[in-house]
Amino acid sequence: MPAETADDSSRYRPDPTVLTALTSPRLLTREVLAGLVVGLALIPEAIAFSIIAGVDPKVGLFSAFIMATSIAFLGGRPAMISAATGAVALVIAPVAREHGMDMFIATVMLAGVFQILLAVAGVAKLIRFIPRSVMVGFVNALSILVFAAQVPHVIGVPWMVYPLLAIAIVVLVFMPKLTKIVPAPLVTIVIITGIVVVFAVDVPTVSDQGELPRSLPELFLPHVPLTWQTFTTIAPYSLAMALVGLMESLMTAKLVDEITDTHSNKTRESWGQGAANMISGLFGGMGGCAMIGQTMINVRASGARTRISTFMAGAFLLIFVVVLGDIVGMIPMVALAAIMMMVCVDTFDWHSIRPSTLKMLPKSETFVMVATVAVVVATGNLAIGVVLGVFVASVLFVRRVAHFVTVERTVAEAVARYVVRGELFFASSNDLTTQFRYTHDPDQVVIDMTESHVWDASTVAALDAIVTKYEALGTSVEITGMNACTEALHTRLSGGLG
Repeated sequence: MPAETADDSSRYRPDPTVLTALTSPRLLTREVLAGLVVGLALIPEAIAFSIIAGVDPKVGLFSAFIMATSIAFLGGRPAMISAATGAVALVIAPVAREHGMDMFIATVMLAGVFQILLAVAGVAKLIRFIPRSVMVGFVNALSILVFAAQVPHVIGVPWMVYPLLAIAIVVLVFMPKLTKIVPAPLVTIVIITGIVVVFAVDVPTVSDQGELPRSLPELFLPHVPLTWQTFTTIAPYSLAMALVGLMESLMTAKLVDEITDTHSNKTRESWGQGAANMISGLFGGMGGCAMIGQTMINVRASGARTRISTFMAGAFLLIFVVVLGDIVGMIPMVALAAIMMMVCVDTFDWHSIRPSTLKMLPKSETFVMVATVAVVVATGNLAIGVVLGVFVASVLFVRRVAHFVTVERTVAEAVARYVVRGELFFASSNDLTTQFRYTHDPDQVVIDMTESHVWDASTVAALDAIVTKYEALGTSVEITGMNACTEALHTRLSGGLG
């Protein structure tokens, strides 16, 4: 592996750095207040995801604390928030239900091991193969899912929820226009909670979501037999959790890269997620991955840019649930729901569905985006939607590129000359053999490859088949104009493919 150059290291240097933020009262205040808001927003989400996974609410809350504080040091994307997530909860829920808590925690820890191994294998580099249309679909689908998750908090509730929701949205929209010193989400929480407490308004609160823990997380070593049967039982769930967690984390990191115009170390983020999940499991947490909703609150709504905000989100979460549980329990759910809804509205790529954009983009790009959104929303599984989106995009790309190959024939002085143009691979070269007029050509044929490139064995086999057909008719064939890469591949494989 080549040594990291100065340019490589500077590429991942955060801006601003933690040291810069610590020495700047303005930046430090921004980071701490952002962590405060995110810490509050994590509480109902962690409780809800615990319920999905079929475990006690404290399992999700402790996991959110441990994941956030761990990834602040281990992760490769500053200011990104990791905690217990719905995607991970859905994947591993059957383990708690069918095999108990010890197997559940063992599954989380094994998923962390898998993520570290995948990081070592270089899986983070695969993020570059995800097309923009899939990325847009991923963002839009997540915005829809997170928004939909807030709807139960504003449907079938006391009528006072609706004026409070309206007030919250007004504050979230207009507060940033007045000042950005204090995050608008924090002001919203304070105002809505103040109204509810002062006027004794009866609306659902955080305490209604589940009991908050009263003690610190303790070391938890799962009591499971270290046998092959145990491994085969939990490994499929662990691998699924590892893949879903990495996919959501890496794509969220890529989104934050674009928002902040900075780079992140995807490989470090991959093994950091694995290490954080292992630590989470050691303290009885359910594990998790990056959270796009809370990350957008941190980065977009609150303006955070460093690891300080991530660490403070976890630290504040622990303080809130263990020390200030009674006060936090008074926060109306409508305040947190309004924040998440506005984040979803801001995160959704509205430009992607404008009529002018849809008219301008190739239909294949739009189809890939819509397919990604539809599958993610229908299944609630990000991995399935993204994988399907990449597959559809790849098929459409291959289909389009396959038509770019042309074969032009000229005959002069008893020599048939074929000029092949385009990129030749399995999709474009399968029909190559049909482009030649074998029985109508003279005794000498020249195939000019100057304007083409051979990429795979399928094309070499097609060229061999063409030569064989001509030789069977007694025709002499000469292949000319190969570039160095094409000639090397052709020399190595020609005649040996059967």
